[in-house]
Amino acid sequence: MEESKIMVKVERVNKFYKKLHVLRDIDMEVRRGEVTVLIGASGSGKTTLLRCMNHLETINSGRILVDGEPIGCWANEKGVLCKDPERILNRKRSQIGMVFQRFNLFSHLTVLENVMLALTTVKKMQKEEAREIAIQQLKHVGLPDKIDSYPSRLSGGQQQRVAIARSLAMQPKLMLFDEPTSALDPELVGEVLETITNLAKEGMTMIVVTHEMGFARELAHQMLFLHDGVILEQGTPEEILNNPKFERTKAFLGKIL
Repeated sequence: MEESKIMVKVERVNKFYKKLHVLRDIDMEVRRGEVTVLIGASGSGKTTLLRCMNHLETINSGRILVDGEPIGCWANEKGVLCKDPERILNRKRSQIGMVFQRFNLFSHLTVLENVMLALTTVKKMQKEEAREIAIQQLKHVGLPDKIDSYPSRLSGGQQQRVAIARSLAMQPKLMLFDEPTSALDPELVGEVLETITNLAKEGMTMIVVTHEMGFARELAHQMLFLHDGVILEQGTPEEILNNPKFERTKAFLGKIL
């Protein structure tokens, strides 16, 4: 694959928590403008892999490149781990949006202030410019009428869409979603998936951890099944969902489909 077409490249990444080997020689690539879905049982390493991609977790070996740049911590040609200075890491991390299971909104700030916060503190924007961008992104996720509301007055689906708007306001190259609908009541899942679907249609590069197989089947360009920190299977959604190769994959899919 041409390097210019790759947004994320993970090379022989290992992650330990003391003696627990959480990620084992992970290799994967994500093309620009495509959606990659990670599936697997709880504890298989999906969330850890996402968190390593924006250096919320430090890898023990290997390297992760986003848009051609290694991020956070990586092994050089001699196998020695190098680390980004904080200033450089913050610049790289600001180009990666991450949406968690929980919305992590500040309860004492309005919706608009929540979306503006990183723009004024991280990007050092003037408040008026940050306000314009925040309003634009809240329109983008269908919440222009909620700018003066506080998070406690919103549904879970609305709060998650605010969290997505907050990430988009930073103009990221890459969006990471860690089970973005798992904390929602079933009737609210659709509005969040619709927002993510619209981002996919606009060409945003995304990596999504999800159990929403209908969404994955429709939008994912590739699907990876993780088991015990290893990518056990990788292919198109049709290949993985309709014709899994391993019994472990079949057993997992049998429980969620």
